[in-house]
Amino acid sequence: MGVITLTTDFGLADGNVGVMKGVIWDIAPDVHIADLSHLVGPQNVRQAAWLLARSAPYFPQGTVHVVVVDPGVGTERRAIAARLGPQRFVGPDNGVLTLLLERAEAEGWPVEAVHLDRPDYWLPEVSDVFHGRDIFSPVGAHLAAGVELKKVGSPLEPEALIRLEFPRPETTPYGLRGQVMHIDHFGNVATNIRRQDLAGVERLIVHLRDVAVPGLFRTFGQRPAGEIIALFGSTGSLILCVVNGSAAERLGAQVGDTVDVRWREPEA
Repeated sequence: MGVITLTTDFGLADGNVGVMKGVIWDIAPDVHIADLSHLVGPQNVRQAAWLLARSAPYFPQGTVHVVVVDPGVGTERRAIAARLGPQRFVGPDNGVLTLLLERAEAEGWPVEAVHLDRPDYWLPEVSDVFHGRDIFSPVGAHLAAGVELKKVGSPLEPEALIRLEFPRPETTPYGLRGQVMHIDHFGNVATNIRRQDLAGVERLIVHLRDVAVPGLFRTFGQRPAGEIIALFGSTGSLILCVVNGSAAERLGAQVGDTVDVRWREPEA
């Protein structure tokens, strides 16, 4: 019995997510469907790539991840499916797999990709503006039902897939400079600085906007409500939080803001 996840920017008000599930169950009635998120910002491919990279590794081997954050729907952008290590992905070739492709290369996962150019695995009628329903959902269902990746499309070299540029932390005379990458439902502010980037650092100060946050804590409950703290989130990213509050609101933080982590004085 297969597993499919859905990640979209569709919201929950218009029935589009339910329709995709109906298409999947019509083809693969026994498949389990998990909703990763349908509240990705409209057309925000970077946010979808971030969410997918932090979530997909926790699913069983063979899971099919259907991603429909697709501002180029109906244009010449390719529809693709890929296998990255033990899992499979279906969606537009617009960079949404960037972070997972980088992890696959770093960890030596096998990677295969195909161009979805075989209409036998689509719905009979294809809208120019809803490939999530008409192409990606049926292809995902066929894969979950046991169809091999090579049957649903023509081979692509993984190097040919579109990739986005994601910022990396930079060394400064004081420590590291990174960026805000994501703001979650609670207003926690996640950066692109990770636990391993700060290995061996004992005392530090995190600077965002005009606020300096000293030290690192292990969990929220170590400080009183209303205090701004820094800690490592569940997937290893450095995050800024307000205990029982919203750091994003308190700091006026936005994705793309600069974050400085300082733990040393510059050399004279």
